This record gives sequence, C-alpha cells and structure tokens, in this order.
Amino acid sequence: MSGRENTAHALVEARRRDSTRKRARVLAVVDQMVAAREPVTFAEVRRRAQVSNWLVYADGVREHIDTARTQQALKPAHDRAAGRSASATSLKTDLELTRAEARALRKERDQLKAALQRSLGHQLDQLGNADLVARVDELTEAAQRLTGERDAARAETSSLQRQVAALEDDLAASRTSLRRMIREGNLPQ
Repeated sequence: MSGRENTAHALVEARRRDSTRKRARVLAVVDQMVAAREPVTFAEVRRRAQVSNWLVYADGVREHIDTARTQQALKPAHDRAAGRSASATSLKTDLELTRAEARALRKERDQLKAALQRSLGHQLDQLGNADLVARVDELTEAAQRLTGERDAARAETSSLQRQVAALEDDLAASRTSLRRMIREGNLPQ
C-alpha cells in the first residue's frame, strides 16, 4: 500500500469509529430516557446525544427510537390493565373527595371567623363606661397640657422676635454712628 492509500484507509477507519461512537451515544440516550420515563422524541434524542438530525433517522437508529416510542405509548394501557394506574372513575372519585374536603374546610374557616368576630365584640362590650370616661379624661388633660405648652412656646417666640428686632435696630444705629465717625476721622484737621 502506498502512503495515499494508508491515509485514505486511516480516514475511513476513523470515520467508521466516530460513526459507531455516535450511534452508541444515541442508543444510550434513548435507553436513559426510557429508564427515566421521559417522553422519547427524535428531536430530544438528537439534542441530548448532540448528533445530526440525519443520524437519528438513519437505519438502525430510527428503529430503536420508534420501538422506545411505541413501548411508551403502550405503557399507560398496560399499566391500567395491570391495575398500576388510576382509572377515570378512580380519578373522578378522588376529585369529588377533594372537593368535599375543600367545602368542609371553607365551612370551618367561616365558623372560626364568626367565632372570632363574636369574641372581639364581647371584649369591646366588656369595656365599661368607667374605662372609657377615664380614657377621655386622660386625653383631655393631655390636650390641655399640650395647648399650654404651645401657648408658652408662641409667647417665647414673640418675645425673641421683639429682641431680634431691637438688636437689629441697635446694630443699624451702631453702623451709622461708625460710618459718621470714620468720615469725621478722615477729614483734614
């Protein structure tokens, strides 16, 4: 064999090994999906095995995927026949039981809400007039005290404002007097 024939033969062998690895990867992905009870589709097998679209439809691979899909399609009927999955009647019964339980829980919630409202009303009724009069007296005293404090603060503010005005007048007079003295001091003697 010449060098070219050896290279070509090596390339053909490499391509054959790569194809075998990819096919094995596709078959392994299909088996994993079946074992995990995940729906087997051509697109999902192609995506997970990271192979071309052509390969999942190639002879030898397509049949394996079709077989897995057929088994999955027949599985629910087989499970129902074997009693491993719930029948429609069983599911309807479960649904009705769940609805009845929900109605009972709503009724209990409403009863508890009404009992709580009655309890709060009873507590409000227990507060006697004496408690309410005492609270009103406390609030009236607090209002009078705060009114007195407000009036004192206003009087103090007014007094301080008068002092500020008087000080501003004194400052203006001092400035005028100072200007006059500076002018007189700058005149020739």
